[in-house]
Formats: sequence, C-alpha cells, structure tokens
Amino acid sequence: MPKPAILAKGAEAIITHKGNFIIKNRVSKKYRHPELDKKIIKTRTKKEKNLLEKASKLINSPNPKETYEVNIIKMPFIKGKKLSENLEKLDYKRISKEIGKSIAKLHDNDIIHGDLTTSNMIWVEDNKLFFIDFGLGFISKRIEDKAVDLHLIKQALEAKHFSIHKECEKIILENYNSKDKTKVLEQLKKVEFRGRYKH
Repeated sequence: MPKPAILAKGAEAIITHKGNFIIKNRVSKKYRHPELDKKIIKTRTKKEKNLLEKASKLINSPNPKETYEVNIIKMPFIKGKKLSENLEKLDYKRISKEIGKSIAKLHDNDIIHGDLTTSNMIWVEDNKLFFIDFGLGFISKRIEDKAVDLHLIKQALEAKHFSIHKECEKIILENYNSKDKTKVLEQLKKVEFRGRYKH
C-alpha cells in the first residue's frame, strides 16, 4: 500500500494525501505542558472540524469524516486546480462571482474563514469552487470580522494576481450579497484606511 504523500508541513499541522482523503494531523508542541498541549490540540481540531461541517452545508468545502483521534481531521480530497497557481488561466470573472457569493453565504451564517487567499480555494473541473482550510476560522457576528475577511481576499489578490486583481475585487464585492452588505462594505473602507495609515 502506498505511503501517504505529505502535501504540507506547517507549525501547526502536517497535511497528507492518502487515497481519496486528506488527513490534517495537528502536531504537539514540545514547549507546552503535555496536558495543556493535548487540550489545545483537541479544542482547535474540534473547532475546525465543526466549522468545516457547517461550511460544507452552505458552500462547497470538504465535509470531514468521523475519526476517533482528537488531533486528526480526515476529509475528502478535492481534485482540482488551486486558484493561487491558476486563476489567470481560468475564467476568473466567473470564479470571482462565485467567490463573492460563497463568502456572503459564510458571513450570513456568522462563519469567518480567517485566511481567505486563493491558496485556500480550488476550482474543480465541473465548474465548482471549493473553499478549504478553515484552521484560522471562527464564529462571529461582528461586522468588523466580516470586513477583515474581505480585506484579506483583496490583499491576497493584489499580492498574487496583480494583473487582474482590480477586476476580480470589483466582481467579488458586487456578488457579496450578504444581508449586512452595506455595513460590511462601509467597515471594509475603514479597515483599509487604518491599514494605509498604520506606518
């Protein structure tokens, strides 16, 4: 049987691909007290698993499978193109539309992704957009948190997809049809203003 392929090795977790599944294994931190370490890993894994379960009912995102380990999330492998490497080569206008709609659905259910970059988005051949990696996500009703989420995707587009970022941003915001759209976009302007005058 082939060994699981390591896809990513971060400070928080090791992500492997095995068959039709992705396995996210949160790693222990030697500097933490063992009991505290176990508790933190269990809490963070459970939180991310719950967010994925909620998100997968609203948008395309991997729905985790049952596991007995408190440090592991097992989820279906999404076979497609990572947008960070392919957005310019694809129908980016259509994809931007889907990004805006998906973010609105999450926000209307108070789910903050926390790491909205094109590295965490996959475009599947049957024209479906998937959001992955809710490791920094959380539940919040705050308009500020929703505005920061939008600010993150705008920053990511400018950094990674400079030639098309303005067009993509415009389409995303036009299709961000959240019930709090007006308030969130007003707050987004304030978040961006703060960012410009930080230095």
